[in-house]
Amino acid sequence: MRQAQIQRSTKETSINISINLDGEGISNINTGIGFFDHMLTLFASHGRLDLDVECDGDIVVDGHHSIEDIGISLGLAVKQALGDKRGINRYGTFYLPMDEALAFVSMDISGRPYLVYDGGEMAPMIGGYDTELTEEFLRAFAFNAGITLHVKVLYGKNSHHKVEAIFKALGHALRIAVENDPRMKDIPSTKGVI
Repeated sequence: MRQAQIQRSTKETSINISINLDGEGISNINTGIGFFDHMLTLFASHGRLDLDVECDGDIVVDGHHSIEDIGISLGLAVKQALGDKRGINRYGTFYLPMDEALAFVSMDISGRPYLVYDGGEMAPMIGGYDTELTEEFLRAFAFNAGITLHVKVLYGKNSHHKVEAIFKALGHALRIAVENDPRMKDIPSTKGVI
């Protein structure tokens, strides 16, 4: 089983994350930010990974530190759970419709972290969630997991639908990328290392 547990503490956040990439989509999420809890739950369910996230953060300031630090910790957990990445598909791409919104996520578990993000215009807040932090989360996740990540909302009007489509598509793309290909016995790179 490809599992990892990350504990990360700073003066701003204390985070515990456990992940099982070969799970059933079961999650237990407590970040203190209700909408973000919902997004991580959807990410785990659509990615078919088991995910526990516990964060005690300075949300009295705002959600920035918690959301970014969870991205860091989740990225580290995925990287650790994948080990040497032997036998994985490596690439994952998914389009996800959410009512009037359509999101696209494409990733390469390359060891070369990069983020291209175009979420379009959104309302500043969804409940207690600052929509600008979607990009911060994705950047922290991609850079700490060693993933080249492209995320785009092609169109949509409702900000909730746009962000939800992103997180669901992220789960699906990750599931595709980390899936084991029985024909691939080696590390999926002509360099022999990722």
